[in-house]
Amino acid sequence: MSARLIAQLVVSLGTVVGRAFFAAYKQAAANAAAGGGAAAARGGAREGAVDALTRKTGMSIEEACQILNVTKEAELEKILKNYEHLFNVNETAKGGSFYIQSKVVRAKERIEMERAEEAKQAAKNEQSQQSENNNPSSPPPPSS
Repeated sequence: MSARLIAQLVVSLGTVVGRAFFAAYKQAAANAAAGGGAAAARGGAREGAVDALTRKTGMSIEEACQILNVTKEAELEKILKNYEHLFNVNETAKGGSFYIQSKVVRAKERIEMERAEEAKQAAKNEQSQQSENNNPSSPPPPSS
């Protein structure tokens, strides 16, 4: 009698585990078909819209601005002032948090990278405009 109960218990448990495994596999297959398993694990469709600097630094410009308590268009002096204050407040020798201090450093770096990229794009646009002004397109052919 006890052997029969143990056998029923093993079969029931196997059925439950099998169904759970099958449901998990089905969900994983659906996630992979929808956009790749790794992309779904990182955040799904949001990952496709992330720019190169965010992928490189692991921090969005919005997150960096929140950490330093500035706006995206803030003056460099205000960014540096907030950075220095937060960095000094979180000094480990003063009982601060090394994690927060490193986040502050990364936020400043991210904003600097964003500003450098914007300056690079502006210079590129200015150069292309100058080349267009210096080399006007050929005049239209004479009409007969």
